[in-house]
Amino acid sequence: MWGITREHSMWRDEAATWQAAHRSLAGIGHMLGQVDVVHGLYYAVMHGVFALFGDSLVTLRLPSVLATAGACALTALIGARLSGRWVGIGAGLALAVIPAVQEYAQEGRSYALVLASVALATWLLVGALERPSARRWAGYTAAVLIAALLNWFSLLALVAHAVTVVYARPGRVRCTRWALAAAAAVAGALPLVLASRAQADQVSWIKPLGWSTVLGVVITVTIAALCTRLPHARLAAGLREDVPRAHVSLAAVALPLCAVPQIGLAIVSLVKPLYITRYVLFAYIGLALLIGVLLATIASRIKTHPRVLLPATTALALLVLLPTELRLRTVDSRVDDVLAAAAIVGHTHPAADGVLYIPAARRDTALVSPHQFAGLRDLALAQSPVESGTLKGIEAGPRDIERAVLSAQRIVLVTDPGPGHADSARDRAKQRTLDEHFVCRSVSVERGRQVSVYERTK
Repeated sequence: MWGITREHSMWRDEAATWQAAHRSLAGIGHMLGQVDVVHGLYYAVMHGVFALFGDSLVTLRLPSVLATAGACALTALIGARLSGRWVGIGAGLALAVIPAVQEYAQEGRSYALVLASVALATWLLVGALERPSARRWAGYTAAVLIAALLNWFSLLALVAHAVTVVYARPGRVRCTRWALAAAAAVAGALPLVLASRAQADQVSWIKPLGWSTVLGVVITVTIAALCTRLPHARLAAGLREDVPRAHVSLAAVALPLCAVPQIGLAIVSLVKPLYITRYVLFAYIGLALLIGVLLATIASRIKTHPRVLLPATTALALLVLLPTELRLRTVDSRVDDVLAAAAIVGHTHPAADGVLYIPAARRDTALVSPHQFAGLRDLALAQSPVESGTLKGIEAGPRDIERAVLSAQRIVLVTDPGPGHADSARDRAKQRTLDEHFVCRSVSVERGRQVSVYERTK
């Protein structure tokens, strides 16, 4: 909860959540046919959250906070079940302080909910392999399916679980039950996967794998692999008095969960760039479990009780990571701030009679804070976002936009800082008409967005 409002800021991805969740369920369904079908379940959930608790930055981010807390608790339960109480507590604390987890714990997007769903699925899998029951397998199927419906890249966790099942060799009956559960989850998510292919251009902005990303994956997986050599990771939990009838080692669960999603998505990205850390955030559950093993091993080697070591280590980690933790809770940690740009418009537009957006996606500035744009005519808009079932609306043709721009005397332009944002014919028509018939009276750049005021020349 620390700094959850992030200096009263909201960046563009959260703006998409905000405006989608404010639509009716029918409106959300209409939109999913055009855009963001992969986030449909999350938008529906947030629609309900806003309806019950009202809309605010806290409400927007609180589900992610609670989901991350739940994921940490579940990670602790997994570690405790597989390798003892103190390994579990260490793992839960480790997951909580990982910077990427802290970032998406305060994000109005679905990734923290995916993290919690995968943690729940993993916990249920361990329980089902130890003590099979129809209820556990049904719960496992539901958890995997929910994670996939929130973001189907989470199906990479299912591949990791397959490696765990193969390594654990729990017997033909349990393998069959896992296969049936996995098949049911995949079948349930398959329509979403197929539908999302028609919207593949939404991830066209993702850059090819860089060396920094590759190095990060290598370091993470290497640390995890080295930790599997520790006795607490390789000891089957069934040999421990406090966790009876368990037959799966922590290493068999944690290493695949850490390595398979990251390496798998990296390999796919060699063909089509898709690697973004948040898509495989759940891989940190595996890393955290193995860090828990490392902490328990250190405690036993230096003959210090974990009750002393774990709080001290957590405090040290928080202190070392303090610069990162502070930055994550500022507006500078995100690409832009929609609310800051809207506030600038609210202060500068009283004498204006029109507004333009370059690119059209910057219309989210008005959609999130419509009161700041009261009285301004959207000169390029032909069909509203709600009516068109899109996030940014449908704009008129270049000639119609030019005529509308020439009918105004003073125009507010919302765009990104720097040159070169007029990539489409419509955006070029906007910029060309402004350059030829208007003079720029003021430019304000604040938190990743630029607001300019243009006045018609005589």
